[in-house]
Amino acid sequence: MNFWRSTIGKKTVMAVTGLLMLLFLIVHMLGNLKIFYGRTEFDHYAGWLRTIGEPVLHGAWYLWIQRFVLVLAVVLHATSAYQVSRRGLKARPTKYSHHQRAKAGYATHVMRYGGITLALFIIYHILDFTTLTLNRHGVEGAAYDNVVSSFSVWWVTAIYIVAMICLGLHIQHGFWSAAQTLGANRPSRDRLFRGIATGLAVFLTAGFLVVPIAVLAGLVD
Repeated sequence: MNFWRSTIGKKTVMAVTGLLMLLFLIVHMLGNLKIFYGRTEFDHYAGWLRTIGEPVLHGAWYLWIQRFVLVLAVVLHATSAYQVSRRGLKARPTKYSHHQRAKAGYATHVMRYGGITLALFIIYHILDFTTLTLNRHGVEGAAYDNVVSSFSVWWVTAIYIVAMICLGLHIQHGFWSAAQTLGANRPSRDRLFRGIATGLAVFLTAGFLVVPIAVLAGLVD
C-alpha cells in the first residue's frame, strides 16, 4: 500500500502497465496485418484467438482474461498518470523557465490530451469491433468483412488516423519515461532510448494505419 501511495510507486505502475499495453499493441498490430492475406486467412486468425488455451481454457476464456488484464492495466495507468500529474503541480515550487515550460507543456499535452483521446477511442473501437454495436456489417465471426465495412467509411478511417497519431506520440514519450522510471535509461543511453521510442512509435503508427488506409483506398475489399 505504501508503494502505491508513493510517487515512485505510481510512476512504476505507470511504466509497467504501459509496457504491458505496448506488448499487446505490437502483437495486435501484427495480427491486423494478416488481413492482406485475404478473407479466409484473416477470419481463421480471428477464430483461432477464441481457441487459445484449449482444452485447459474453455471457448473464448483467454480473450476475456486478456480483456480483463488490459482494462485493469488501462485503469491503473490512467489513475497513476492523473495522480502523479496532480502531485507535480502541487509540488512545483517555482515556475519553469521559457524553455522548460515549452518542453513540459509539449509533454503534458501529448500525455494528457492524447491519453484522453485514446481512452475515448478504445471505447469506440470496442463498440465497433468487439461488441459490433457500431459496426455496419456486424456479423459475428466475419472479422474480415467487419473490418472492411468499417474502414470503407471515410470518417471512421479519419477517427482511426487521429487516434493512431495520438498513440504514436504517447508511445514516443511514454517509452522513454518508462525507461527512466525503471532505471534502464542513463545519460549515456538517453539518445539510444529516445531512438528506440521514436522507432517504436513510427513502427506501430504505420502498422496500424496501413490497414484502414488500404481499405479506404480499395486495396482491401
